[in-house]
Amino acid sequence: LQDYLLNGTRFELSTNRITIQKIMKTRIFILTAVMSAAIAMMSYQQADAQNVKELTSEEFNTKVYDIESRELKYLGTKPAIVDFTATWCGPCRSIAPILEEIAKEYKDDIIIYKVDVDKCRDIAHAFGISSIPAILYIPVDGEPAMTVGARNKARFKNEIQKYLY
Repeated sequence: LQDYLLNGTRFELSTNRITIQKIMKTRIFILTAVMSAAIAMMSYQQADAQNVKELTSEEFNTKVYDIESRELKYLGTKPAIVDFTATWCGPCRSIAPILEEIAKEYKDDIIIYKVDVDKCRDIAHAFGISSIPAILYIPVDGEPAMTVGARNKARFKNEIQKYLY
C-alpha cells in the first residue's frame, strides 16, 4: 500500500483508487460546465451590448453634437440618451444592463449612446463632466438635460418621459 497526499487529504492508493478517480472526474466535469456557462454568458452579454452604442469623439461629433461648432445643435433625428461612463466606475457598470433593457424597449423611439470619459476626454470636458455616471437626455427639439448618479429602471423611465417627450 502507498499513501498519497492530495490537497491536504491522505489517500491510500490501493483501496481508494476508484473513489479518487470518480472525484477527480466529477471535479473536472463541474469545472468544464462552469467554464462553458461563463463563456456562453460573456458571448451573450457582448452580443446583447450592441443595443447601446459606444461612441468615439469623432462619432459623437457627427451623430450627436459637433463640439467644435459655436452653436450646439443636436444632429440626430430621434431623441437620445448619452451615458458618460468609465470602465472602472462601479455605479456605471450597475446601470449598464438597465440601459441595455431600455434600449431594447425604446429601440424605435430613442437612441442610447455611451461615451467613455477616459477615451473621449474632449467630449467629457466640453460637457463639464466631473462625476459619473452622468446621463445626458437630448430631445429632438428643446433643451437637453443632464443628471448625475446611478438610478433604477423606473427612474430612467420617469426621466425619459420628463426630458424627452
